[in-house]
Amino acid sequence: MSSTAFLQVQLHNHSLKNETFLSSTVENSLEQTANDSYKAKNKLQHPISHESLLQGTFNRSFLLHMLPKKRPAEVIKLDEDSSSDSITDNLHKRPRVGCLISSISSRTTTTGTTDCDRKENSGGQEFNNNSNSSSVAGNSVNASNMGFEDGNLQEIDEDLHSRQLAVYGRETMRRLFASNVLISGMQGLGAEIAKNLILAGVKSVTLHDEGAVELWDLSSNFLFSENDVGKNRALASVQKLQELNNAVLVSTLPSKLTKEHLSNFQAVVFTDIDLKTAIEYDNYCHNHNPPIAFIKTEVRGLFGNIFCDFGPEFTVIDVDGEEPHTGIIASISNDNPALITCVDDERLGFQDGDLVIFSEINGMTQLNDGKPRKVKSCRPYSFFLEEDTTNFGTYVKGGIVTQVKQSKVLKFKPLKEAITDPGEFLLSDFAKFDRPPLLHLAFQALDKFVSEKSRFPVAGSETDARMLIDIANQMNEKLGDKKLDDVNPKLLRDFAYGARAVLNPMAAMFGGIVGQEVVKACSGKFHPLYQFFYFDSIESLPTESPDPTDFAPLNSRYDAQISVFGAKFQKKLEETRSFLVGSGALGCEFLKNFALMGVSCGTTSKGKLTVTDDDVIEKSNLSRQFLFRDWNIGQAKSTVAASAASTINPRLQIEALQNRVGPETESVFDDTFWENLDVVVNALDNVNARLYVDQRCLYFQKPLLESGTLGAKCNTQMVIPHLTENYGASRDPPEKQAPMCTVHSFPHNIDHCLTWARSEFEGLLEKTPAEVNAYLANPGEYGSGMRTAGDAQARDNLERVLECLDREKCESFQDCITWARLKFEDYFSNRMKQLIFTFPEDAATSTGAPFWSAPKRFPRPLEYDVSDPSHLHFVLSGAILRAESFGIPIPDWAKNPKKLAEAVDRVIVPEFQPKQGVKIETDENATTLSAASVDDSAVIDQLIKNIEWCRKTLPSGYTMKPIQFEKDDDTNYHMDFISSLANMRARNYSIPEVDKLRAKFIAGRIIPAIATSTAMATGLVCLDLYKVIDGAHKVEDYRNTFANLALPLFSMAEPVPPKTIKHRDMTWTVWDRWTIKGNPTLKELIKWLSDKGLDAYSISCGSCLLYNSMFPRHKERMDKKVVDLARDVAKMEIPGYRRHLDLMVACEDDEENDVDIPQVSVYFR
Repeated sequence: MSSTAFLQVQLHNHSLKNETFLSSTVENSLEQTANDSYKAKNKLQHPISHESLLQGTFNRSFLLHMLPKKRPAEVIKLDEDSSSDSITDNLHKRPRVGCLISSISSRTTTTGTTDCDRKENSGGQEFNNNSNSSSVAGNSVNASNMGFEDGNLQEIDEDLHSRQLAVYGRETMRRLFASNVLISGMQGLGAEIAKNLILAGVKSVTLHDEGAVELWDLSSNFLFSENDVGKNRALASVQKLQELNNAVLVSTLPSKLTKEHLSNFQAVVFTDIDLKTAIEYDNYCHNHNPPIAFIKTEVRGLFGNIFCDFGPEFTVIDVDGEEPHTGIIASISNDNPALITCVDDERLGFQDGDLVIFSEINGMTQLNDGKPRKVKSCRPYSFFLEEDTTNFGTYVKGGIVTQVKQSKVLKFKPLKEAITDPGEFLLSDFAKFDRPPLLHLAFQALDKFVSEKSRFPVAGSETDARMLIDIANQMNEKLGDKKLDDVNPKLLRDFAYGARAVLNPMAAMFGGIVGQEVVKACSGKFHPLYQFFYFDSIESLPTESPDPTDFAPLNSRYDAQISVFGAKFQKKLEETRSFLVGSGALGCEFLKNFALMGVSCGTTSKGKLTVTDDDVIEKSNLSRQFLFRDWNIGQAKSTVAASAASTINPRLQIEALQNRVGPETESVFDDTFWENLDVVVNALDNVNARLYVDQRCLYFQKPLLESGTLGAKCNTQMVIPHLTENYGASRDPPEKQAPMCTVHSFPHNIDHCLTWARSEFEGLLEKTPAEVNAYLANPGEYGSGMRTAGDAQARDNLERVLECLDREKCESFQDCITWARLKFEDYFSNRMKQLIFTFPEDAATSTGAPFWSAPKRFPRPLEYDVSDPSHLHFVLSGAILRAESFGIPIPDWAKNPKKLAEAVDRVIVPEFQPKQGVKIETDENATTLSAASVDDSAVIDQLIKNIEWCRKTLPSGYTMKPIQFEKDDDTNYHMDFISSLANMRARNYSIPEVDKLRAKFIAGRIIPAIATSTAMATGLVCLDLYKVIDGAHKVEDYRNTFANLALPLFSMAEPVPPKTIKHRDMTWTVWDRWTIKGNPTLKELIKWLSDKGLDAYSISCGSCLLYNSMFPRHKERMDKKVVDLARDVAKMEIPGYRRHLDLMVACEDDEENDVDIPQVSVYFR
């Protein structure tokens, strides 16, 4: 018998095995890991947004600007009277939000511009927001990348933009690729906006600025160096911005701009413009056909504002970016209105007035017509339908209800009208609910001051501040009924002092918000800011007001910041000893901010910044982690980021490490290291690491500045010693996990299918080859270990090893094709037949209820069809990976569909017959699928003998190659195989399938991420860093923030104080740690506690009990040093760098009440 035929027979013989091929435990829900990166108190509990995927091809002229080719920056100089057409001939005219990108066959102009109709958006009907599926159940996915060489170029570089695609979806990305943006004003705020948009991947960014770089600008613009002083700001910025993304055309307009030039852009942003000119430009944009999105924004010291005008009618296609909520129906009443109840698998998330559609209902089929219907009286698992179902058919079973996402039309007012009638302001800090109207007035007063004086108020000048206050008072008097009761002269004085300065944290925060608004304007994705937003962080100022002379410039790069905080405070910043944990997306932004702010940039030995990250740079990092370039791929993140930050500010005193922060590196980050720190900033992507750093900061009483992002959402949390609770004081509830039996036998959504597929991948291609290699490396030891274990898991491991060395061993690529084809038959036909045989469609539970009731979905076996590309692709990807694990070369013909189909046709597929007595787990509490057997030990002995016989036939040095899952390489077939596995399984159960990209998001546990929310989070953190460095602020001055740029929503509140414990005249919190020095004995320690009115009845070190008053023998330890007891009793090995040990002491007071005291640290050196 040939090896191929033998393989076929053996695979058939084992097709009935329960899924013990996998590890004994099922992985947690795939969405859980994504949430590790994002811990926000009171966070929105909604699924992550994802755009639906449009069918069709993409215009090649657009494609030219997607490919990561090198492009030199362009400089376009204009005469003052030049026409708008002379700006740049190759910029596309603006398409409407409702104009779909045409196919390759669309008529194009000579410049390559698609001739789209300038039609008004029809309410978003062109978009399918249900990103859960790209096909109906039972039909194959029309995926563009099927793995065959068809010569088509990929539209979007998914390796680069995968995290951003998880937020926006393909259609929004395509709209960005076709969008041209103008940014006027290239101080710090303009640079931040440009950075975020270039990373996002718009088609072009044009930089406009007529001014020259000043030393003053280096406080906020990361693009400038001292060598750029005197150069035009736009020209000095263009080259470094171009490096961020070579697929974006970055050009400059260094001369005067007129309103006619604006017609070349989809969105225009002005960061430094007077109100009169802004009104003129906005009127032009508002009345243009089609309208041009106009954004005016400015940052003045610790104050900032944004105004948006997207035209008379702007259609928001996707208001919140969340996926449509769905539910599995359990019952429907024949009533008016009808009551619909869903299974309690997940909360529905519907709101009164939502529209929903129904599908898959048996019985009351009238609801399956696809007509949107309105719901009311929504509860977590039920709702009423505003429809009379009295005469409908009786509900039998099944059914899915899905929310219909609705578009929204916004009517923006032009700036000229909005400035006098602003409507409701978008609030950010509810402690300052009356602040926006005052700031609205203050910025108008500042505009008038500048227009009259042709300069900004001088920092520290009481005369200029008084003049600004007078202007504000005069303007307020003319407001009539809208007059403010109090113009707050103190606030206006602080506003005047810092009016000229653009501070980096403010620029970073506003750069994130404005960048997101531009994305909204170009795509219709997410709800725009409507229309004014004002913000201040006046509480960031030092608690002690500096002397006016302290604001005077020092001819340094920090002069702008000095004009707000003073020179003495600047020195504090420079001498800060800081620790940044992580140098990814958040870390890159923080390093840039620190360099510009001058944090740890002192000329003395006092200031130092330590950054650590054990990760290396990958391609997918480049769309957000802006300090990295494509030539840095594979290099250490911390080293590259530190070098880039030093380029921004050569004075930065920085040390880059590649160590993970955890218990295993406490010899690196020892007591001395932590004790010498002033502040710790987390830039981490998982909760466990955050909790460890939190405990270290708690122990050493160091402030910890925490932040995280998830798509368009971000949060910040300030952890300040003795003022706030620590990060670990409150936890999010654990994510709900799908039961093992659901994942393996009764899936009812695509997440279950992908969880199963990922687990199968790891079992087949990573764990089993690793087991084989472990055996071959030391057969005797491996066998002894399995005999000692003697359980079902050991039996399963041995069976997998035997399969690879004997029954399913592959020696040629044809063997691999056979293996993959028979796996298809096993997974999607035989197992389904066995499941149906064990539980027929009319099966009942022990209580008599239908077994196949919601949420279970009755399966249907698949019949292999060589003409189905998805079937063939499963075999292709599976065979290629199987060949890789066996070290078999891939022949050139493998990717030819015709030749591959011919090879598949040669596979003999044995006929399958279901068997009686096959156990299929149905218990939702089961934790393993491996059934124990009384004869496991006998079976294990025989398996070891069989494996040993096989080993003798192997060539010397034979090994397999375990394949570790790598999601970010689209050429390795990992995601091809996983998505094929998941989609075929979904087809078994009539679950909507997904394309490879969506499968990659779920199975790859991709954390949605965009540059805008990251920039905003770090800006907010750095505003609180000012307070930490000052060291005298109260808890009410600090801010914890939750923001969702998609809505937009900004929620700021003061942190929660720590819980206080009282005893006698003492109080303490979790921040306190009691220390006793002098290397005390146990008796001295107990006496020390007794003097505080505490009776210590139990003392532990680690997990070992050193003393308990109930044990008479422990009294013999009284005269021993505590450190000696730790060595002798607890067997503790105390490293040389450790100067103390920590004890947990249980105490009671005089009334025998337990008292929870702080941790006690005994110093012995």
